[in-house]
Amino acid sequence: MDKNLIENLLVECWSSETSTLYSKNNPARGQCDVTAIVIYEYFGGEILKTFINEQPHFYNRINGDRYDFTVSQFQILPDYLDLPSTREEILNINLKLKEQYEILQERFEKLLLKRNSYKNS
Repeated sequence: MDKNLIENLLVECWSSETSTLYSKNNPARGQCDVTAIVIYEYFGGEILKTFINEQPHFYNRINGDRYDFTVSQFQILPDYLDLPSTREEILNINLKLKEQYEILQERFEKLLLKRNSYKNS
């Protein structure tokens, strides 16, 4: 997995449609839940969580390495507890998350396919 490529694709995909907390100054804000699901579905591994100000923060572990593609939203790095989580847990947080996830997943897939078609040309 090319971490820099994935980060760039995600930044391109994020918007106010994928998180109500989105802003151009802080595009990763509020994107951890839907992003963790998309990364899990494309690259496998595990969905993990920690807590920041009593709110869950989601990220991934793939092949033993931690990937937090939304860490840029924080001024101070989180203390990672690496607590197991699931897609279902995330989607049950609120009803809007399923729609936000579907939007992010569709955008990410399109950009990934576009990137791969250029790469294979």
